[in-house]
Amino acid sequence: MSPRHLVFAPLLLPTLRQAEALTLLEDQRYDASYQLYQEDNQRMHIESYYFKGILDINADTSFRFQYLHDAISGSSPTGAFPTESNALAEMHDVRTGILGAIARQFGDHRVEFEGSRSDESDYISKGFALSDTWALNQKNTTLAFGINYLADKVSVRGIEPQDKTNCDFFTGLTQILDKNTVVSANLTLGYSSGYLNDPYKIIDRNEILTLSDGSGGTYDIPLVTPYAENRPDQRFREVLQLEATHYFDPANAALDAVYRFSNDSYGVLSQSLRLEWRQAICPKFEVTPFFRYYRQSAASFFMNSLDGLFPLDYSPPDYPNGSGPNYSADYRLSALATVSVGLRMSCQLTENFSASVGYERYAMSGRGNNPAPSADYPSADIWSFCASAKF
Repeated sequence: MSPRHLVFAPLLLPTLRQAEALTLLEDQRYDASYQLYQEDNQRMHIESYYFKGILDINADTSFRFQYLHDAISGSSPTGAFPTESNALAEMHDVRTGILGAIARQFGDHRVEFEGSRSDESDYISKGFALSDTWALNQKNTTLAFGINYLADKVSVRGIEPQDKTNCDFFTGLTQILDKNTVVSANLTLGYSSGYLNDPYKIIDRNEILTLSDGSGGTYDIPLVTPYAENRPDQRFREVLQLEATHYFDPANAALDAVYRFSNDSYGVLSQSLRLEWRQAICPKFEVTPFFRYYRQSAASFFMNSLDGLFPLDYSPPDYPNGSGPNYSADYRLSALATVSVGLRMSCQLTENFSASVGYERYAMSGRGNNPAPSADYPSADIWSFCASAKF
């Protein structure tokens, strides 16, 4: 599991004022964030640092940026049988990334171009995005659309680095229903191609090694042999996201609800629901309890072992190229469900400075008829801290 970006939640405002803030930016705003992700049993430990900002160059042009630094250590399931000593693999890595985007207002359109780069010891990702936000109906309706493209280079031990590309087309509609209610719908169509395997994941097969006993007979030795996984070299996905925010005047609180449905050519069908209740305690302090539930079906090629897929006299390739048959024992492609519950607190310290702290408990488990071994699924504590300044 990769850590989610920490996004500072502004102090509670009626929904209409939040919508207007999309086009009335502060001259400058900076956020510095820290997030700690710690799995149970000291399995995975990820520390993430983020620094981002947005600056108005003039009345029509703004620039935003983000820098991230992730330090990853611990162990992760390889896909091997959980009774083996190699069922968990130690890993240590550092990821750094930078993003820059410039936006320009052209009448009712706001066009933004974004460039990004992310580096790990064995992975380099470069990308760009181009989007347009079109304000209609006296700015009560917003239509957004654009494209996002990533070109990645993946290091694979034993062969030359492999290429991977991702391209997403997205569109979305946001509508202000009244002074307290905003709804939106977003659709993303994505396509990935190239090397889509995880070079650190394996899948086991029970085999028999037959040896001569030196006197004309033979004897068998049972073996468990690991092989590299083989995912398809193409993946098409569709994602629909529906979101609504309503501000309740009597309670001085807002409810955010997000439903997300996704389907892809791997056969993974997923749904998620996220609810946040943003409660103003006083003019400068807000608490936000939140809940998220996610579930997915298994990929059509997910299996816990290669037993029975091939004849025992056939050895799967050391470096599969995505051609069939496909197979993977990665628990992230199994039938699973996750539950997250947490609390975030935000405080406006001064006119220009604010801070927030959050805690989330995250748990994953197998479900249905095609789960991974239960020991593969993580549970984790997630702590986040953020300081913000605007001028």
